[in-house]
Amino acid sequence: MFSGKIVLIGPPGAGKSTVGKALAKELTCGFVDSDKEIEAKNNKKIIDIFVEDGEAAFRVMEEEVVSKVLREFQGVVALGGGAPMNKEIEKILSKADYPVIFLDVSISQAANRVGFNKERPLLLINPRQQWINLMNTRRATYEGLAKEIISTDSKKPIEVAKEIVNLLEINA
Repeated sequence: MFSGKIVLIGPPGAGKSTVGKALAKELTCGFVDSDKEIEAKNNKKIIDIFVEDGEAAFRVMEEEVVSKVLREFQGVVALGGGAPMNKEIEKILSKADYPVIFLDVSISQAANRVGFNKERPLLLINPRQQWINLMNTRRATYEGLAKEIISTDSKKPIEVAKEIVNLLEINA
């Protein structure tokens, strides 16, 4: 059983949650999705937080929840796509003694996976262009924080999970 921490970062549609679950199963350890934690803590969906409270309020909630998870949780952590853009979270990740993995994905693969649905608040208007804009803004941060960069294009979540295990030389 794996007793460390691995953090997955990347854009919407990269597969952070599905790969995270597969990786946790592979390593027989816990898994947490920061967006799900935020929803549970606030008893409402991310989209509703954005609409009712605004993005700024969401980012405050996100910083609090993610900082706590990164301090206290052992296992696999999937962060919301925008979390690493928060200066406090970026600082925590940049000093981390655990691996931060950037799951990269092409726009065509992300579009197929996300379907650019209404549950993704930053992708509501012109979702393809918004996704491209997000990646143009976020890529340097993702790459700068990552110990490893793995493309999830045309791969099943379990294949990506096994690739992470092999890259990090973890005995699962």
